[in-house]
Amino acid sequence: MGECLLSGVPVLPDQLPVPVDSRRVSGILLHITSLPSSYGIGDLGPAAYGFADFLTRTDQRLWQVLPLGPTGFGASPYSSTSTFAGSPLLISPDPLVEYGLLTQDDLAPLRELPDDHVDYERVSPRKLEVLRTAFQRFEADRSAVSDADLGQFRNDHADWLDDYALYAALKEAHDGAPWTEWDAPLVHREPDALAQARETHAEAIRMHVFWQYLFHRQWTALRSYCHARGIRLFGDLPIYVARDSADVWAHQDLFKLDDNGEPTVVAGVPPDYFSPEGQRWGNPIYRWDKMKNNDYEWWKRRMQHTLDRVDLVRLDHFRGFDAYWEIPAEAETAVNGEWAEGPGAHFFSELSDDLGELPVIAEDLGIITDSVEDLRDEFGFPGMAVMQFAFEDDPTNPFLPHNYTRNLVAYSGTHDNNTTMGWWDDDLSSESARAYAHEYLDLDAPDRAVHEQMLRYLMASVADRIVLPLQDLLGLGGEARMNTPGEPSGNWDWRVTSEQLTEEAEDFLATLTLTYGRAETRTGDGE
Repeated sequence: MGECLLSGVPVLPDQLPVPVDSRRVSGILLHITSLPSSYGIGDLGPAAYGFADFLTRTDQRLWQVLPLGPTGFGASPYSSTSTFAGSPLLISPDPLVEYGLLTQDDLAPLRELPDDHVDYERVSPRKLEVLRTAFQRFEADRSAVSDADLGQFRNDHADWLDDYALYAALKEAHDGAPWTEWDAPLVHREPDALAQARETHAEAIRMHVFWQYLFHRQWTALRSYCHARGIRLFGDLPIYVARDSADVWAHQDLFKLDDNGEPTVVAGVPPDYFSPEGQRWGNPIYRWDKMKNNDYEWWKRRMQHTLDRVDLVRLDHFRGFDAYWEIPAEAETAVNGEWAEGPGAHFFSELSDDLGELPVIAEDLGIITDSVEDLRDEFGFPGMAVMQFAFEDDPTNPFLPHNYTRNLVAYSGTHDNNTTMGWWDDDLSSESARAYAHEYLDLDAPDRAVHEQMLRYLMASVADRIVLPLQDLLGLGGEARMNTPGEPSGNWDWRVTSEQLTEEAEDFLATLTLTYGRAETRTGDGE
């Protein structure tokens, strides 16, 4: 048994004798930032291992997280400055203290931060300053990390790391300005300008490489720990990348941009019953024709990199691979967009040919056409069902548990939904829908809580995979909601406290998992 440098825990060999797709399983949705910690934000430290132990004790086999990249506008993990990099904010300081790169005094500013939510305006500068101190100590005394190991990491990830580290260094040097506002030679990536920038910002580049190394080692150690306990990590891959990102800056030819790097069209969704102006996301649109001519090389690297981190991938906005809503960049709303043909089956065939069978879950929520369903089913991708969407006084609603199929991932709600108790208290406004839900969930009996009944019905369904937001297991109200789509602030900051993870909640989850056949069957030797 070896020890993963700077992880603080042993590295165990992967022990996954039973593929996750061969049995009924359940799991929890909890992003890393929502974990308890003493440092203002959840990280890859002791609480992550403690949560993996919680999953083990309750026989959960899936741990779903949100995208792991450095967050951009609004702290959204879906608006990252890199689809390949890991967020430095997720690095645990504890191992860095152990290896002499930080002191307890260095961490004092982080301990002043709240423990029940993430105050990004305060935690981001403080955490990055702490990590900067760790890097400076590493530069002064390199004994904490093997130069060969660090060099190997840089070589193995050079295809994205070199561009990302330079982008991050330049963004700092330009006080956070988007890359389209840099000097023209840098915007257009002229070789001489890039060479000069790498020389001028060499120290900052080394720092960002070092931070990525720390993230990589800590994440790898956590994944190994989970695998040794039969837990699969379930990740999230947004279809689009952020406009101000290393991805767009480094690969401008793959996006619909003008000569100054600005998008000519942007992504979103059309108007519907819930949003009369539609949703204008603002992400640049791919040049799928260019990508096809290059055998989708960038996407293959993106998918492989994701699969090197997680075991299952929720492919966000799956319908965009069939057809996507393209909005003129100058439009203020999504009303005047139009449908454009996506890459379709050829895209997934190309990826499968190179990467093998894709462990993809299709996020197929919203208004889905027959052609989207055909694309999903052609490759056998499980879809999603959200029980909060089920109650319309219609027993044929596909999100009702009695209508589920096996090849499905079923949720009480997702990160974009209110919590189940928040939904019941604040969002279920239709009296007929409330009456139907009351009857369906059998709430007349005493001591039957809405969230517990919903979880019970999900667990009892035929769906092979059930994922529960931790907030719903704990019966938390709307104050624990993770994200409200369309709201620019107040999102992504919920955290669970150690006191909320009660024995009662643990026992309830373990009992449901065993009762409805989602617990692992163990042999006498413990395997």
